[in-house]
Amino acid sequence: MPVELLFWSSLLFVFYAYGGYPLVLWTLTKVRNRAVLRADIFPSVSFIITAYNEDKRIREKLDNTLRQDYPKDLLEITVASDASTDRTDAIVEEYRASRIRLIRAPERKGKENAQRHAIEAASGEILVFSDVGTMLDPNGIRNIVRNFNDPTVGCVSSIDRLIDASGTLSGEGAYVRYEMALRSLESRANTLVGLSGSFFAARREVCQPWATDLQSDFNTLLNSVRRGVRGVLDTESIGYYKNIADESKEYDRKIRTVVRGIHVVMRHLSFLNPLQYGLFSWQLFSHKLCRWLVPFGMISVFLTNLILLPYSAAYRLLFAIQICFYIVAIMGICLGHTMNRSFLRIPAFFLVVNLSILHAWYRYLIKGEQIVGWEPSVR
Repeated sequence: MPVELLFWSSLLFVFYAYGGYPLVLWTLTKVRNRAVLRADIFPSVSFIITAYNEDKRIREKLDNTLRQDYPKDLLEITVASDASTDRTDAIVEEYRASRIRLIRAPERKGKENAQRHAIEAASGEILVFSDVGTMLDPNGIRNIVRNFNDPTVGCVSSIDRLIDASGTLSGEGAYVRYEMALRSLESRANTLVGLSGSFFAARREVCQPWATDLQSDFNTLLNSVRRGVRGVLDTESIGYYKNIADESKEYDRKIRTVVRGIHVVMRHLSFLNPLQYGLFSWQLFSHKLCRWLVPFGMISVFLTNLILLPYSAAYRLLFAIQICFYIVAIMGICLGHTMNRSFLRIPAFFLVVNLSILHAWYRYLIKGEQIVGWEPSVR
C-alpha cells in the first residue's frame, strides 16, 4: 500500500542521512584514500580575525595570535571590524606596534562584508580566517598551512574542541565527535562539504569571487571545488572555543547557520549535477540537503506509522518506540544542565537540531530571510 511504502522509504531516508552516508564514505575509503601530502612550507600568510563589538575578548585573541610559531616577516595579522561601536577598534589600534592592523568596514553589513575588506587589503598567498572566540595552539597556523604543500588542496578546515569556563578541555559531545569523524571520512574519500567557520584556511585564488551575502566557510569550499581543488580536514589544526554562555541562544545560532547554508546551496544548485561535479554532487546532496530534509522524514515516519497502527503489531511496536524516543528527548530538553552525561542528551540534542532545521526552512521559505548580519556568540 502507498502509505506503507511512504513509511519505510521515510524511515530509510532518515537512517541514510545520519548512518548510510557515513557507511558509504567509509567503504569508499577502502578503495579510494586521498592522503594529503603535508610538509613544512612557509608561504606568506594573511591571518584575518573578524570582530564585531568584541572589546571584552579581543585582547585575549590578539595575544594568542601573537604567540603563533610562524616567521614574523611572513605573517600579516588583520582584524576586520564590522563597524564595531564599542572599544574593539581602539584596543586593536593599541597593538599596531605589534604588527597588527585594523581594517574597519565603513558600515555594518555582516561578517562576510568585513572579511571582504580585509581580503582586499591582504597580501598573503594563504588566507587564514578565525573568530575572536576561538583560541589556537602556538603551532596552529604552521600546521594548517602544511596542507597547501599538496597542489590538490584549495582550503583546509580545523577541528573543533570545546573548553569549559575555566579554560580546560571539556568532554566532547557525541554530535561533535560524529561530525568530526564524518569530515575525516569525507576528506579521505574525496573532499569536505563544509569548513569550520571559526578557523579555516584557503589559497587566495579560491577566495575569488568573495560573496558578501553567502556563508564564507561554505562558499569558500564551493569555490575550491569549482576550481578543481578540494577541501580537507587537518586533525592537528585545532580551534578551541567555549560553550555559549546562554544556551537558549544556541537554538537561534543553529537556525541562522541552516538558513545561511540553504541560501548558499540554492544559489549554487549546479553543484548537485553529478555530470559536472561527480562524487561531490552526491556528497553535497547527502551531507547538506538530506540532513536538512530529515525533519520532514521524521514527520512522515510518525504520521504514516500512526495510520498503519491497525494493520500490524510490528507497526504498533515501532510507534511505541517513537513515542518513547520523543518522551526521552523532551525530558532531556526540560532537564537541561542537570542531564550531565546521561542517556537523555543525545535524543534531546537530535530533537532540538531538527526542530531548528524546521524553523530555518520556515524562515527561509515563508519569511524569505537570508541573514547577512551576524551577532558573535557570547561564550
